[in-house]
Parts: sequence; structure tokens; C-alpha cells
Amino acid sequence: MSQSSLDDEELFGEAAAEMRADVEEHLAAAREELPEADDIWEVESDNTLGVLNALRSALDVDDVEDHLRDAKKAFVVGERADAFEDADDLEADIAAVEDVLADLETARDQVGDLAATIPELRSALEDAHGDEDDAGDDE
Repeated sequence: MSQSSLDDEELFGEAAAEMRADVEEHLAAAREELPEADDIWEVESDNTLGVLNALRSALDVDDVEDHLRDAKKAFVVGERADAFEDADDLEADIAAVEDVLADLETARDQVGDLAATIPELRSALEDAHGDEDDAGDDE
């Protein structure tokens, strides 16, 4: 074996290790950006709309998405280059973060829909009860 092929092999090994570390770092950063369980469980507010808005804010996942995207880019490049000896653990970690992210996005959408509905519902209920009060005045 020539010296240059040994150097190429060493360089490839180092690059593969760096790619794996890059994927792992981005996954760790994505997990770090996930909301804490208490952040979505314990919310303080004076009314329902305030609770829903606080919850929707707690479910913000933009930074998680960014880190997950970076992890997936590094993973795809490393996998296509056949740089990982065993990529199953990385793939499973990516899938796990994707699953939690999907759940957060679904919950955020549902909370957003409910937050948009509550003021309309309140107004409709006030109107309905106002009509009853008006009917009672006529008697």
C-alpha cells in the first residue's frame, strides 16, 4: 500500500468520525430545544385564551426543526458516502426526534385552532345569553 492511500484512508476515517459527531451534535441541540414537559403542562394565565396562547408559545419548534434539518443533512451525506460503519443508531435517533417534532406540530396546530375558536365562541355565547336577557325583559 502506498503512503497516499494510507493517508486517504486516514483522512476518510477522520471525516467519517467528524460527520458522525456533527449529526450527534445537531441531534443533541434539537433535543435541547424541545420544550420541557412542565412548559406545556404548567401554564399560568387569567383566562382560557391566555392559557392557549402560552401553550402555543411553549410548543414552538422552529429551532428544533433547524437542528434536525442540519442533523439529517449531515446524516444523508455521511450515509451516501458510506462513511458510517453503523448508522442504525443515528437513524433511530433522528426518527425519534422527528416523531416528537410531529407530535409538537400537531398539538401546536390544534391549540392554534382552538385559540382562534374560543373568542368567537365566547362572543356567540354572550349573544345567546343576551338574547335570553332581552326576552326576559319583554315579559
